[in-house]
Amino acid sequence: MTSSTSRASAPGGGSSPHPEHLGHVIFIAAAAAMGGFLFGYDSSVINGAVVAIRERFDVGSAALAQVIAAALIGCAFGAATAGRIADRIGRIRCMQIAALLFTASALGSALPFALWDLAMWRVIGGIGIGMASVIGPAYIAEVSPAAYRGRLASFQQAAIVIGIAVSQLVNWAILNLADGDQRGNIAGLEAWQWMLGVMVVPAALYGLMSFVIPESPRFLISVGRNDEARKVLTEVEGSKIDLDGRVAEIEHAMRSEHKSTFKDLLGGRFGFLPIVWVGIGLSLFQQLVGINVIFYYSSSLWQSVGIDASASFLYSFETSVVNIIGTVIAMIFVDRIGRKPLALIGSVGMSISLGLAAWAFSYKSGVGDDISLPHAQGIVALIAANCFVLFFALSWGVVVWVLLGEMFPGRIRAAALGVAAAAQWIANWVITVSFPTLSDWNLSGAYMIYTGFALLSIPFILKWVPETKGKALEEMG
Repeated sequence: MTSSTSRASAPGGGSSPHPEHLGHVIFIAAAAAMGGFLFGYDSSVINGAVVAIRERFDVGSAALAQVIAAALIGCAFGAATAGRIADRIGRIRCMQIAALLFTASALGSALPFALWDLAMWRVIGGIGIGMASVIGPAYIAEVSPAAYRGRLASFQQAAIVIGIAVSQLVNWAILNLADGDQRGNIAGLEAWQWMLGVMVVPAALYGLMSFVIPESPRFLISVGRNDEARKVLTEVEGSKIDLDGRVAEIEHAMRSEHKSTFKDLLGGRFGFLPIVWVGIGLSLFQQLVGINVIFYYSSSLWQSVGIDASASFLYSFETSVVNIIGTVIAMIFVDRIGRKPLALIGSVGMSISLGLAAWAFSYKSGVGDDISLPHAQGIVALIAANCFVLFFALSWGVVVWVLLGEMFPGRIRAAALGVAAAAQWIANWVITVSFPTLSDWNLSGAYMIYTGFALLSIPFILKWVPETKGKALEEMG
């Protein structure tokens, strides 16, 4: 537990950084969140290339779905291993490894010679995404003053939704250059290859930015580089803080800690420590409500309400705008009203929205992408989908990343975050590959399943999720 003396001078005790330092902290958080941008970009950009990849390699929908979802397996591996890597070589070095993997994946995916080759490069990119998904929130939490930590940690989700929107704009621009043909020739390559290859640009930017941001002061202190840690603390919290008190506070916490391993997470009645199960639960619920169904398989929704397939880009982009608006709302309120109230608001809103979508789709006729709804139900489905995205974005989309960066005790933070993030990627994969089968079985039933998970998230929040608003990381125990 932090002493009263050090808490008074620490940001968690109520002080805030000097304004001249806040801009620097924002830049650092934005740079670390570039990994989230790359995740959003990669997860969305592939959808603009699906038709061309199917034609290029002459594969069926099932095999193609596995290639699309292959990145998520890499994500789970990257997330599970990133914590230990970061504890051994530092947060910044881990970001640089992720940037290299992103770059290699972009180049390899743009120039595949076979379907298995494309899948392999997507797995490699997924490992980078998984690593960044762990390191981003952890690093931001460790360099952010407590008074601003929630808003700064929400940069991760903001970067993801911006990455989704930017990828759709890039795909649209490339398609225009190729006269609307995904396999159209542009400078010797097909349009879909440019879509996947353009990710080299943000990947390189992520790597370059990692060279100009400081290492986490907590990592520096853990390896005995206290002078460097003091310099970083001054940069991010200002010279007016009790610097000796802050260093002593972190050192005190470090003395009772060690580099976290998977073994450290064990010890509870059900294998993992209870707080680790809470983190896993947050990750699972975030995905099991079906948010990625909206972004991965939205074409059937738009077409079912009478929208021409050629105009689907505009409506997909409109959903991304709603996503960004919701994320901005969360960034404004996450430090004002707290993490738990925001999550509860989102769960209630998602439950209602998904329930309405399930009702509307119970009136569908047709199968696969060739479905239709009566006019009234179609309008309800369209509104419900956008409300669902809005409520998710203003709550679980941001709150989960914030909580995962804050809620674990320091001695297990990196390893626990890795396990929780790995669970998130596995759940994402399950939702991604199962939806086509579920929708063929019963589209309304699929949305009822997502509604059930949204409803179950309400008692989960009330009973098990801790409130971390305004607390210093050293108080998490």
